[in-house]
Amino acid sequence: MTASRSVDFLEFALRAAQAAGAVILPHFRVAIDVEDKGGARGYDPVTVADQAAESVIRAEITRAFPDHGLRGEEHGWQKGASRYTWVIDPIDGTRSFILGQMHWATLIALHDGERVVAGVAHQPYVGESFVATADGDAQWRRGGERRTLRTRHCRAVADAVVACTDPRMFRTAAERAAFDRVADRARLTRWGGDCYAYCLLAMGLIDVVIESSLQAYDVQALMPIVTAAGGAITSWSGGSCEEGGNVVACGDPALHVEVLKLLA
Repeated sequence: MTASRSVDFLEFALRAAQAAGAVILPHFRVAIDVEDKGGARGYDPVTVADQAAESVIRAEITRAFPDHGLRGEEHGWQKGASRYTWVIDPIDGTRSFILGQMHWATLIALHDGERVVAGVAHQPYVGESFVATADGDAQWRRGGERRTLRTRHCRAVADAVVACTDPRMFRTAAERAAFDRVADRARLTRWGGDCYAYCLLAMGLIDVVIESSLQAYDVQALMPIVTAAGGAITSWSGGSCEEGGNVVACGDPALHVEVLKLLA
């Protein structure tokens, strides 16, 4: 794929995320019905805002690219005739959303059959977006402002800021113990954040994000944002994390090597 083609896809994804934001915002910080999808992930809330936002995104994609596949959290996987699949989380951080907190965003990724080539995280309430192509720059945008994202240098775990959304996402005592081996050595650990933790890592404000029990739609849009900003994001064993599972991201690739050793 050419660089210009990747950018075209990225700009389309951002427009689709902004269109989703227009249907999400009327439901934010107001009384809203919440359904619990339940399942292996425990309490798993979904709202009309999640469902409506994904419907808008899917409609935009189908109109522009009718042969592309669609893979979303709320409306499932529709295989396409082409090699491209859009991976959608209409509101990543629904728990934060229903509490009126701001650590949530619409995530859209494009997978070309071999790798993720573009990713967008858009937060409509504060009007900011984090965007990247796999072979380009990562950017923060708000209105007419644009800033190139760069992770910060932090080679030692003792100097690192570590983030994780929820301690209950670790399914076993061994997973929690692995997280604690890193967190206990770190300068600071903060809970919460969902997708925003990865965006703040790309911005150079967080050094490590360690999570478990993720799905493809939780992570694919964030992968190019982290890597294009200079960071590393993999499974805990150092392999691909595009299907979710146990995920670790570090702003400094040298730190990533040390964190993987502690997680092993």
